[in-house]
Order: sequence, then C-alpha cells, then structure tokens
Amino acid sequence: QVQLVESGGGLVQAGGSLRLSCAASASISGINSMGWYRQAPGKQRELVAAITSGGDTNYTDSVKGRFTISGDNAKNTVYLQMNSLRPEDTAVYYCHVYQTGRYYGRHYWGQGTQVTVSS
Repeated sequence: QVQLVESGGGLVQAGGSLRLSCAASASISGINSMGWYRQAPGKQRELVAAITSGGDTNYTDSVKGRFTISGDNAKNTVYLQMNSLRPEDTAVYYCHVYQTGRYYGRHYWGQGTQVTVSS
C-alpha cells in the first residue's frame, strides 16, 4: 500500500513562510495530478493548489501570489512553498495524488500536517 508522507508543517508568525513536502513511499505510475488540500476546524476540506503531470497549476484564489506548488513525477514528490502566511491559512494540510489507468482512477491521501499561523 502506497503511503504519502508529509513534512514541513509547524507554527509561524503572520508574514512568515513554510515549505511543505510530500513523498510517496513507493513509485506511483500514471500520476494525473498532485496537490495540496487543507481543512480548518469547522470547515470543509478545500483544494489549495494542484499541479498536473503536464505542469499546469491551479490555485485557490486566496493563496494566489503567495503559494507556489511544484512537483517531480519521477520522484513522486510534491512541494508547497507558502509565503506571506496569514492566520486564516491555519489548517491541517493534506497531500493528494490522483492516479489514473485505462479503466480506473485512484486517490491517495497523506495523513495531514498542521500549519498554524499566529497573528
């Protein structure tokens, strides 16, 4: 069973930066996209940023210009550089990989890493 292992979360003051990393425990073939979601207390999980196998990126409006996603399909790793952090960015961040085959699609999720931004 492939696992996604996240690292890089923590506590930071508003205006600071963090870099999240996610690595798969084994090779994943047929990666369609990789990304990061977050879930704040009392809120639904939301997409933060995603990158396709072709390198196209997508960001939720609230992080555009502050966060940058990058990935390496060959190494099955994805990163999220977060700058100018705000208290409202506080959440558990989850790594996500979407794998597709000829007849199926499969989602992989990390265990989550806490990001706390103090004001």
